[in-house]
Parts: sequence; C-alpha cells; structure tokens
Amino acid sequence: MNYSTMNFTPEAYPNSTSHSFGVVDTLNFCMFIFSFLVGLPTHCYVIWLIVTGAGSGVASEFFNLNLSISEAGFSLDCLMFFLSEWFSFLLEFKMFLAGLVTTGRPLFQCLMCVERYLAVVHPVTFLKYKPLRYRLICCAVGWILTLGACLCCMYTMVKHKFVHVWFMSVQFVLFVSIQLFCLVAVLRALKQSGPGERVRENEENHRKRRAFYLILITTISMVITYVPFNTVGFFSIVTGIFNSAHYVPGLTCFVLCGFVQPILYLHRTGKLSCLCLFSSPLPQNK
Repeated sequence: MNYSTMNFTPEAYPNSTSHSFGVVDTLNFCMFIFSFLVGLPTHCYVIWLIVTGAGSGVASEFFNLNLSISEAGFSLDCLMFFLSEWFSFLLEFKMFLAGLVTTGRPLFQCLMCVERYLAVVHPVTFLKYKPLRYRLICCAVGWILTLGACLCCMYTMVKHKFVHVWFMSVQFVLFVSIQLFCLVAVLRALKQSGPGERVRENEENHRKRRAFYLILITTISMVITYVPFNTVGFFSIVTGIFNSAHYVPGLTCFVLCGFVQPILYLHRTGKLSCLCLFSSPLPQNK
C-alpha cells in the first residue's frame, strides 16, 4: 500500500499510468511542503505551550504533548521525502518515521478519548489514576508500540504492501471501535441528569459536552484520515494496479487532519480567539 511517505515514483507503481504522473507528483510535493512548513512550526508551538504550562499544565495535557511530538515527526518525515530523492540512504529512515504518525497519531488520540471517557463515566477511577505517573506508563507503552510500528512500516511499506494494508486496517478498526465506545458512553452520560443543585448540574453537563465533542471530532478525524487510504489500498491489492493518482485525496486528508488537534488546543488556550467554528462545542472554562 502506498502511504504518505512512500516514494511517488513510477518504480513504486509499476502498473501506474505515466501520463498523469507529472500532475500527481506536483500535488504530492505541494502537500509535503505544506505539512513541513506549516505543520512543524504549529506542532512545535503546541509542544512549547504545553511544556511551559500555557494551558492546563503538562500533566493534564500529557497525551496531547505526545501526540504533537508524533505529528512533528511526520513533518520531519516530509523533509526526508525531499532529501531521499537525492540521498537514497535516507529512504529507510523516511519509512521508519512514517510509523510515528500512522500509529502514533491514532494511538495517542485514542488515549485522549479514553481519558475523557473515564473523567465523565467513571470519575472516581479517573481521579484515582489521574497522577502523571500513570500517564507516563501509558505513554511509555504507547511509544513502544509506535516504535514497533515504525519498524513494521520500514520493512512492509514498499516490499510487502499487502501486509501493510492489513496492518493499517486492523489498527484503524481497533482504535475507531474504542473511540466509538467512548463516544456512545459519554453521550449516554450526557443525557442522564445528575443529582445535585441546578448550577452544579449545568457545570457537569458542560464538562460532559466538552468531552463528547472532543471524542466526536477525534473519531471523525481518524475516519477521514484512514478510510481513503484503506479503501484505495484494498482496491490496489485486489486489482494489482498501484496508481499514484488514487492516493492524492487520501494524502490530502491525512495531512489536513493532522491540524485538527493543534487547532483545538490553540483555541482552548485562547491562542486562536478569532476561530469561531469550535466556540460552541468547546467553550472556555470559567
């Protein structure tokens, strides 16, 4: 399966049509340029804000911090895409970095959704496991899995496309299933009125709505990220035709979806006060 960091060359697609390659190659280069020039500064800015405590602190934003690190790795991977055109020894390193976002992005997004789920549905458990050390353990396991995915991408992305398709599809179904479970559970909790005073009840519903919309946006973002690639990947395996033009929409969705979480975080911390799109589902804490 062709993925975002694969070489978009005729050799990578022996059955592709050559007459459309020039336009496709230009579009791919534009997306990688955009991801590197805009994505890297954006994710580094988010990392700096979290580390310096501009938001809710490192502890509460620890999963978001790790997500931004993996996204910054993808932006560097876009740079490796260009350099590997002139320095072939960077090819394997380029495919290795692909695992930082192909697995790191959905994994840390999933951890964020599970954390919101626990905070809403099981608040006692959430308070019990809220300290930073538990987040450190989860992220350590997450990075071990991500590095394993990096090795998998390095050895399967070009030589074993069928294995890569199944690997991406299985993890996509797994992560989306977990997020959908969290989404439905938070929605059910939102519909139930909690005991207590009316002001306290409104604050509780406000917190539940924020968690619900964050999980909803994250789940939709993951679907948009992986459905185009998995669909085209299975089509390529079945037909035996690997046309680079088929992957342009998937690459576009993949790059643009990487900006969803940074925009949400910057808006939540007041750095994007002019952004009104998410002001209703994700209002500021008072």
